[in-house]
Amino acid sequence: MLVLTLGAAAVGFAMLVIALMTGSVLWAWGCIAVCVVGAVLLLAGALMGRKTPPEQ
Repeated sequence: MLVLTLGAAAVGFAMLVIALMTGSVLWAWGCIAVCVVGAVLLLAGALMGRKTPPEQ
């Protein structure tokens, strides 16, 4: 799950750079959408990690 979150962050950053270079609002909205997906993945991974019992 963490790898997917890091991938979403990388894609979002690339889209942000493209949006800044081209001045396109569509790329910026795409960046926001990808970052929201990454945040949801990060939250889901954190919540799933808390539910597992500790190893003994």
